[in-house]
Amino acid sequence: MCANVFGALKSLFGKPFDGGKRMDHGSQQQQQQQQQQHPAMMRLYEVQREVQSLGPQVCTFSGLKNEREYRRLERELTRLLLEVDQVDTEGRADLQGARKRAAQEVEGLLRYLEENATHPSRLAIEELSREAQRLVEQGVVEPQRAGGTAEISDELVDAVQELILKLTQVKTGGRVPLRKARYRALTRLCAVQDVIEGRTRQQTLPLPLSEDTHAAVQKINQIMVQVSGARSQLVALLMGLSGRDSCAHLSRVLTELLVELDALDVSGNAAVRNYRKQVVEEINGLLKHLDLEGEGDDTRRYDLAQNDSIRQIEAVRGRVCQLRGEVLRHCGVGDLFRPKPELQSLLTHLDQVDTARNPCIREARRRAVLEVQAVITFLDLREALICRQPCQNEPQQHRAVWMVLGSLSDLQAQVLCFEGKRADKNYILLEELLTKQLLALDAVDPQGDEMTKVARKQAVKFAQNILSYLDMKTDEWEY
Repeated sequence: MCANVFGALKSLFGKPFDGGKRMDHGSQQQQQQQQQQHPAMMRLYEVQREVQSLGPQVCTFSGLKNEREYRRLERELTRLLLEVDQVDTEGRADLQGARKRAAQEVEGLLRYLEENATHPSRLAIEELSREAQRLVEQGVVEPQRAGGTAEISDELVDAVQELILKLTQVKTGGRVPLRKARYRALTRLCAVQDVIEGRTRQQTLPLPLSEDTHAAVQKINQIMVQVSGARSQLVALLMGLSGRDSCAHLSRVLTELLVELDALDVSGNAAVRNYRKQVVEEINGLLKHLDLEGEGDDTRRYDLAQNDSIRQIEAVRGRVCQLRGEVLRHCGVGDLFRPKPELQSLLTHLDQVDTARNPCIREARRRAVLEVQAVITFLDLREALICRQPCQNEPQQHRAVWMVLGSLSDLQAQVLCFEGKRADKNYILLEELLTKQLLALDAVDPQGDEMTKVARKQAVKFAQNILSYLDMKTDEWEY
């Protein structure tokens, strides 16, 4: 849409207004000069320059209607629209046409600005961001402000992870403002996730060294207390819950703590030196998240169409698609095509893809990994079914588990080649058949047989993974 707006601007102002009349080259050139010197046309050209200046700002604005920048852009465009309307065309058709087209372009920018600020996806991003704010405020910020220490629970970590996944699933339709808004929300929430998971790891660490160990330990312990407070402060900043502080101020505070640690003399005591090193790493871990102030403004970050990492991921996905097709074709004629070494090498390649702390690239890589793993597990089960040689006294319940695994293998083949949406009949049928297999496994009574217990547990996990993979293929995710 943004490109369409600029294209329309070029079509409007990239050629002289000729009033739609045909004439010889000399007469046309003379009329063009007269038009360009006309006061009305001169004013329209001034509006053109202002529109071209505001256009990029409108096309990249990613906020809401209640924000100051939105009101400024709306005010400027409304002013231009009024000025265009006041241009005196003296009843001339060519000037009237030029004025009409200029008004249409300003109105187009106004519509684009409002549509993006009120788009359902933009509102969904805002609602998820507010939900994240509520979670973080209750679980981290409020305990810290009350003078206590926030105990990060597994429930909080899981809730943040769920919100991140929901954000990655918000559709942007390729609109730059929506992509910026989603990326901005994601980067902050992923940073919060990293900070609170670091706090969770810290909660499991042994207590700080005794102050009797070394003269520097007391100072390091004091700095650790300050770092703990800075961690909660950072989370509040990232989530917009701290009105007084700023990222720049917190960065200066943490940098000063690093200087104080560096000045401590801990020579001759390896335990204290290692303790100081851990605290330095804690501070550096917080500092790396303080560069998010302008995150999302850089086009290379949120527009991933030409991103090298995405290109690598897409190349892997293309190769996986080819291998998957070969595997399914060979299975259809009773043969087993075994490209596992290549699939394993693709996993290694995906592991080496640089995500640049971009949550969308991280999610794209995760999904590509799941696609590779789905083919590998399908091959493993097929091979196990072919090589299976049951003994004569095999328990009936163990044989029942293997019968379900055979059905699951056939169903996974259908899931691997499924291309459609959740409303499709084939999706509903596959989901129903997979659920029936889970119920069949639930009905198997191991009767105390340990081998059957293990086999049933693995089969249940396998069926659940197929269901999850089917859901992933149909959730219409975009990066």
